[in-house]
Amino acid sequence: MLDEIEALRRQALAQIAAVDQLQALEELRVRHLGRRSRLRELMAQLGALPADQRPAAGSAAGGAQKALQEALDQRKTALQEAAEAGATPDLTLPGHRPLSGRLHPLHSLAEELSSIFQRLGFTVVDGPEIEDEYHNFDALNTPADHPARDLHATFYLEGGGLLRTQTSTVQIRVMETTPPPVRIVAPGRCYRRDAVDATHHFAFHQIEGLCVDRQVSLADLKGTLVAMGRQVLDPQTRVRFRPHFFPFTEPSVEYDFSCSLCRGEDRGCRVCKGTGWIEIGGAGMVHPAVFTSVGYDPEQYTGFAFGIGIERIAMIRHGIDDIRLFLDSDLRFTRQF
Repeated sequence: MLDEIEALRRQALAQIAAVDQLQALEELRVRHLGRRSRLRELMAQLGALPADQRPAAGSAAGGAQKALQEALDQRKTALQEAAEAGATPDLTLPGHRPLSGRLHPLHSLAEELSSIFQRLGFTVVDGPEIEDEYHNFDALNTPADHPARDLHATFYLEGGGLLRTQTSTVQIRVMETTPPPVRIVAPGRCYRRDAVDATHHFAFHQIEGLCVDRQVSLADLKGTLVAMGRQVLDPQTRVRFRPHFFPFTEPSVEYDFSCSLCRGEDRGCRVCKGTGWIEIGGAGMVHPAVFTSVGYDPEQYTGFAFGIGIERIAMIRHGIDDIRLFLDSDLRFTRQF
């Protein structure tokens, strides 16, 4: 058996070395290593050999099998490389279109909102996400014992500073360097130590607005919000104010938009829960203490400020019921927009 195995090995190696076609090489593989090959038949007969002959015969058969497989792989690689080197590309074939990117739905909505406010006469400004306590709290008339300043509500950084909890900090920075009149919106990312669930996240996006001039009133605020809501949600959008408290505005309100899906006629509406109104954000007239902190004369100037949760608007517009999807890495979500 040893002689026959060696003869098969030499014969097969010679044939493999001489072959010049991939199809012929595959036929040799089946002939010499297939289930019905002579080498496989000899390996099946190893158990019938005397015990003292089995180790040598088994080693020879295994070595032959390994040698043939290595020769086949090397020859296949050589033939493929030769075919590729000699191939002429078909220039008439269509090219491969590269994957095109697209804006994230939050980024797209932020740009849309910024564009709407620009048409209303506002300037888009930006500011740092790492802030100090003065700009984030003190200048906004937030007292030292306010819950928002607690460690469980705000991300404080080692060595001082914090991650801004609102883009109102940009308003302070603009007023510190710009005399009235001022009309700005500040889109950006904010951070709060909220438990992450379907409606809350520790990182979220806002766009906040500020208008300061002589004789600015609450009616100007409402008109601005109505104009924005009718462009971003529905031409029939109405705005409702509800009394509230914010340390940096007085009077302060929370404002709602009328539901553009059911208009209050569907008690099972998943957006407004049948109330006909959708809570959007907070607003109010700028507190005189805020004007004093930036050097404005509260006797000469008035102003309004408002905040909008960008995720909130996006969830209403697209029918999304989980805020966590916006920061998910699954591209199947973002490719829908």
